[in-house]
Amino acid sequence: MGVLENKVALVTGGGRGIGKAISLALAAEGADIAFTDIQFSSEADDLLTKIKDFGRRGLSIESDVRSLSSAQEAVDTVVKEFGRLDILINNAGITRDNLLMRMSEEEWDAVIATNLKGVFNYCKAACRQMMSQREGKIVNISSVVGVVGNPGQVNYSASKAGVIGITKTLAKEFASRNIQVNAVAPGFVDTPMTQKLTEQQREALLSLIPMKRMAKPEEIASVVVFLVSPAASYITGQVLCVDGGMVM
Repeated sequence: MGVLENKVALVTGGGRGIGKAISLALAAEGADIAFTDIQFSSEADDLLTKIKDFGRRGLSIESDVRSLSSAQEAVDTVVKEFGRLDILINNAGITRDNLLMRMSEEEWDAVIATNLKGVFNYCKAACRQMMSQREGKIVNISSVVGVVGNPGQVNYSASKAGVIGITKTLAKEFASRNIQVNAVAPGFVDTPMTQKLTEQQREALLSLIPMKRMAKPEEIASVVVFLVSPAASYITGQVLCVDGGMVM
């Protein structure tokens, strides 16, 4: 038996990249998985098949994290399908990189609406169900750039710093209801997004990492599994940097 046997998890942006790795890792530990994306591709079908291979139930939901009503519909669908909601992973996020002097209002608004408001929307949508159960685990995916900043990413850095603020505040609001809220702050992860970097850009990034390599998505997922497991039942309001030593 896995450490998450009979638990139900909802992962936003869970059909690809880090979200897909998280969905699979949770399923491997026994959780039934619902995952959302704004638009699904063939990867969603592949993920559902792999979840089924673990002997778990899977559910894909098209949802726009920028919309509170869409978030509430997704949570209601999960509760209707599975009967409960034990774990929420706020993973959905986008980038629209530019230097501040060149950044458009649209680039700022798009990132804040998805990365920051999306976390607010899903936490608000899920909290009533978790409170009624008197237990729950929420993990918000932030970033090391939300801790230290990054030139050309003022929108992304601000959104991820805001996620840390949401995490710490909700940890205090929900603690008496036995709901733990934590954040994971990945460094640079080997995903399709970073694979688009030039060799020169990749070398520059690696020079910032003491371990001299990017993380694998599975290395982020394993930390998420720990935070939603019984082993982390007394941990709340924390930010775990999974970054190869970038932030010390």
